[in-house]
Amino acid sequence: MVGILPQLPTYEECYEQFRWSIPDRFNIASAVCDRHAATHPDRPALLYEDADGLARSMTFSQLRAQANRLANVLQHLGVRFGDRVAIHLPQSFEAAFAHVAAYKIGAVALPLFSLFGPDALRHRLTDSGARILITCTDNLPVLGSVRDDLGSLEHILVTDSTGPGSDFGLANLSTLLATASEEFATINTRADDPAMLIYTSGTTGDPKGALHAHRVLLGHLPGVEFPHRNFPKNDDLFWTPADWAWAGGLLDVLLPSLFHGIPVLAKRFAKFEPEAVFQLMARHNVRNTFMPATALRMLRQHPHPEKFPVALRSIASGGEALGEDLIGWGRDTFDITINEFYGQTEVNLVVGNNADVMPIKSGSMGRPIPGHQVGIVDEQGNEVAAGEIGAVAVRRPDPVMFIKYWNNPDATRKKFVNDWCLMGDLAWKDDDGYFWFKSRDDDVIISSSYRIGPTEVEECLVGHPQVVMAGVIGSPDPVRGEVVKAYVVLSEGTTADEAIRADIQNFVKSQLSAHEYPRQIRFVDTLPLTVTGKIQRVRLRELDAIEHNETVKKT
Repeated sequence: MVGILPQLPTYEECYEQFRWSIPDRFNIASAVCDRHAATHPDRPALLYEDADGLARSMTFSQLRAQANRLANVLQHLGVRFGDRVAIHLPQSFEAAFAHVAAYKIGAVALPLFSLFGPDALRHRLTDSGARILITCTDNLPVLGSVRDDLGSLEHILVTDSTGPGSDFGLANLSTLLATASEEFATINTRADDPAMLIYTSGTTGDPKGALHAHRVLLGHLPGVEFPHRNFPKNDDLFWTPADWAWAGGLLDVLLPSLFHGIPVLAKRFAKFEPEAVFQLMARHNVRNTFMPATALRMLRQHPHPEKFPVALRSIASGGEALGEDLIGWGRDTFDITINEFYGQTEVNLVVGNNADVMPIKSGSMGRPIPGHQVGIVDEQGNEVAAGEIGAVAVRRPDPVMFIKYWNNPDATRKKFVNDWCLMGDLAWKDDDGYFWFKSRDDDVIISSSYRIGPTEVEECLVGHPQVVMAGVIGSPDPVRGEVVKAYVVLSEGTTADEAIRADIQNFVKSQLSAHEYPRQIRFVDTLPLTVTGKIQRVRLRELDAIEHNETVKKT
């Protein structure tokens, strides 16, 4: 097995010799499923372990059969080219073949995080205009509270039940698949045709939908192969704790692995427990993992990792800096260097490290992944000199780059300066071409590698009956990198005690998402505002820094 990157001894040789080969016609389903089912039908594609530890496998021929059945079902229900198909499932066989089926018919897959609350689901389903939702019984309670708001949604397919009643508009997916044909001719899409719509949080307004073309998979391959040490190898097996609804799980792991014919382990943990994770990787001989920094920090807390026969070949991490201590722990524990990479949902995996072919500079984001032109630019889009701080930007055209923001031409236009796509971060580049992160040029919060928009959390908070105003920032945290911190003004007569704190936190968990609730709440009388009434988050960050320093002094 070989990847698309040339396997050369130095970074310079690899970068200079790599050339893109993007065909005019390309379909993700054909690339990750059909061609392997035709040549190696019995090769394992997926391995699934349930909550009881029972493992089952799915071959590429079985993956194709199920995807073909679902493609026929979707077309029978009226789904046509370009229609949005929402996939609201955890890591599972069903999530994988739902994606493949959507690509087969030329639909646009809309991945949704299983832990989304009603507000998050409502916005994504209504803004996208999704016609079909594929979900499971566990997700029905939260869906029920927004069902009446989803005017464009015509059918809800439930993978494991028909749910509470026919008036809910549900259909049992297994029943539909049982009578559908296993034969389906995958549509011959253009590489530039839309394939998936992934919503990413920002700092102003609602989350924006990044629309990607089928070529996005090809664009991701160098960024997966490089930090994973010339992935793939014959004995590779990939697993990640990242949900497949995020770019980190879907495009950094699932689809690239299947493209190369490498099996992917699917396992959903109700809670990330280091011992269970070590056991899982040892039990299934996991060889490759994308592990967010928070997960690595939690693994580091286990006192005896040496008792687990884990034999990882590669670990890649992104979303936040690891630090030399964590990288050193990785070398001591797994005898490999954790390779960091950098990107975002709109333009992913464009800078990274590979310790096999380049020196690692502690604290650096790495160097441009072969195939991508990455620079540091000023406000006019001119590249700045080495050592000068500017905006991280990627030059277009680039196959990994998104097409546009869904229903948001203004945001799409503002994302570009000339031919540079702005990543929203400030950094500088040294004389050797290594990139060094300085700060974000917006207020997005990165907590446990999740990008969280403060505006969305603030809007949810003020929906609580006792909250008058709220300002949200990221506060430094030794495990999660940052946690969501809310400065809250309560309604008159409300007592600022632990009971109201817990009630507000539970409200956000139930309405928005379990990973976006404010782990810290500070009750205040007023919030700093601009003359136009906008919350001055920079002032809140200054206040948080003072409070943090005072806490450190006390301890």
